Amino acid sequence: MTILDHVDIAIETGDSVAIVGASGSGKTTLLGMLAGLDLPTSGQVWLDGDELTALDEEARAKVRSRAVGFVFQTFQLIDSLTALENVMLPVELRGDPSARADAEEFLDRVGLASRLTHYPRQLSGGEQQRVAIARAFASRPKVLFADEPTGNLDTTTGHRVVELLFELNRESKATLVLVTHDLELAQRCDSIVTLEAGRVVDNVVATTAERRA
Repeated sequence: MTILDHVDIAIETGDSVAIVGASGSGKTTLLGMLAGLDLPTSGQVWLDGDELTALDEEARAKVRSRAVGFVFQTFQLIDSLTALENVMLPVELRGDPSARADAEEFLDRVGLASRLTHYPRQLSGGEQQRVAIARAFASRPKVLFADEPTGNLDTTTGHRVVELLFELNRESKATLVLVTHDLELAQRCDSIVTLEAGRVVDNVVATTAERRA
């Protein structure tokens, strides 16, 4: 079964790109390949100057640790760790001595300075997603991948999370690649890649008016 077929896209440093399409069109698979979580059966994937398709899993993990941040629809927080510990973990694994200070800074910036010692079960869905965003940005990634970042949130909370995501993205000047079914969110990005049955059927640059909306 072919999931992606002759997909050829290039994303410039600092751009924000939305990947859209119907369920089963290959959006999440493409995101996983761009991040080096999965490998294609043929072709090449380059990330931050490295050809991921030429590396083994250990080497790809090092590239991700150095250059990549993730925000998942299901938050992917560790239940046994506090909000602070969840944000610190990837920074600590990278060997950065400023892990605690960075985690505290970004939790404060997402409005959770008073929730550092709370566990995921003690947080609302919106708060858990803000912890996930703080975790992604605390490692100061060059590329941030987000898979349906508002998919499990109500409309109001989703809008707040989107504003936070773009605000931190602008400040960090990181490249943002997100999968979404929300066309309003997609139009906030610099460009929109549309998939249909594993093929790119459209790749357009959003207008300035749309991005500012």
